[in-house]
Amino acid sequence: MIQDPRKLEEVRARVNSQPFTTLLGAEVIAVGEGSCELKVPTRDDLKQQHGFLHGGVVSYAADNALTIAAALAMDAPVVTSEMKINYLRPAIGDYIVAKAQCLHTGKTQAVSRCDVFVVSAEGEKLCAVAQGTIAKLARPSSDR
Repeated sequence: MIQDPRKLEEVRARVNSQPFTTLLGAEVIAVGEGSCELKVPTRDDLKQQHGFLHGGVVSYAADNALTIAAALAMDAPVVTSEMKINYLRPAIGDYIVAKAQCLHTGKTQAVSRCDVFVVSAEGEKLCAVAQGTIAKLARPSSDR
């Protein structure tokens, strides 16, 4: 993934403006042309009753990474139109990394795919896969 440090900081600033992102402690760790990697630490307050990361946290990571990848590919403000996620194994580890790539862009929407890995001392293990349709905003949100 080729990175532009200025683009990474720009994306981080936008993502960090989301209060939910701050609550989860999420961090954009890499961006490229139509790609994004987002990291979320595993904390006790983000786990569900069985002791692994809550599926909503895994879904958040996939959704944001999918959307950021599409926004970068379309060079436009976007929102998620739909998303599907498959949970493959419990997220038990130190943190998760959502790695998304925009697969296709059109005039008004894009399709992105994301692999979510749980990372521990043993390495990375795929714990979820997601795909989403991302819609270009018709007008800037400040016009609403």
